[in-house]
Amino acid sequence: MALWLGLASSAPAQAPVPPVPPAAAPAPVAHRIAPDVRAGGVGVGGLTIPEAGARLDAVLGPRLRSPLTIRIDGRRFRIRPRRLGLRFEAMRTARRAFKAGAARSPAALGSGEPVDVPIAVRLNGKLIRSFVARLGQRVYVAPRNATLRITLRRMIRRRSYGGRALVEYRLRAAIARVLRDPRARRLVTGRRRRTRAAITYHGLARLNPTVLTIDRGGFRLRLFKRLRYDRSYPIAVGAAGYDTPGGLFRIISKQVNPPWHAPNRPWAGSYAGRTVPGGAPDNPLKARWLGVASGVGIHGTAEPWTIGSRASHGCIRMRVPDVIDLYPRVSLGSRVLIR
Repeated sequence: MALWLGLASSAPAQAPVPPVPPAAAPAPVAHRIAPDVRAGGVGVGGLTIPEAGARLDAVLGPRLRSPLTIRIDGRRFRIRPRRLGLRFEAMRTARRAFKAGAARSPAALGSGEPVDVPIAVRLNGKLIRSFVARLGQRVYVAPRNATLRITLRRMIRRRSYGGRALVEYRLRAAIARVLRDPRARRLVTGRRRRTRAAITYHGLARLNPTVLTIDRGGFRLRLFKRLRYDRSYPIAVGAAGYDTPGGLFRIISKQVNPPWHAPNRPWAGSYAGRTVPGGAPDNPLKARWLGVASGVGIHGTAEPWTIGSRASHGCIRMRVPDVIDLYPRVSLGSRVLIR
């Protein structure tokens, strides 16, 4: 018994076995974009999203930020895209490419047909609209209305000319389309449309269906219909000191057998300040009245021998048959030149 104990005590002691450390976790595998995927024409297949974003920014960024030229009828204008609010989102484009590759079917992955996703670009619509509006002002050509010059014997018309106005909505769309496409040529052509004048050559006749001219020196009233000579009548005009006023007027009133409101003037004699009824024998305004200016008008006269002379107190006198013939041919608002 003692011998066993001695043998046991003489055996060397064994060292403790250290624990085996757990195996290290494998490094995560970076997700890569599927092969044959492009973004804006740039191949990003096999790249990680950050790598694809960096490549897209390096390849497409300078192109997208290069100046844009707008050509409008021979004139050229340049602008940098950043002034239109352009911002290229390369990382967003890379994520879009990754999702497009991941969405492909296994059969499509080996087909060799590339997938080309559009790039992500932000634009400021307000800045584009403002820029195009300024261009529109610079290239705008206003139309010129036709004009009429009235002389005693002729109606002289000057033709109208059309203007030019930029078709702004089309230019805005074209600018946005080019800015979003890095492969597009950095040139946009704007178009102008013709604009019509508000008053055209033929429109003058519609606006002036009747024109009268009063030739004080020749004692002649001429009637023009649609700016063409129609007929004329002999007249009497204001005597010395009572001159018929000259200028361009309009017919402001019309009356059949008008009353005469005699002015409170010495030449009116006993009629001064009185009103003589229309059609009365002592009413000097015979048959018809065409008012031209305050107190001055065209009317018939009971003194036909005064026609062809300066005999009235400012009015234009006509023979009664003539003023009756003229009356229905003239409308309110007709222009009257007295010279």
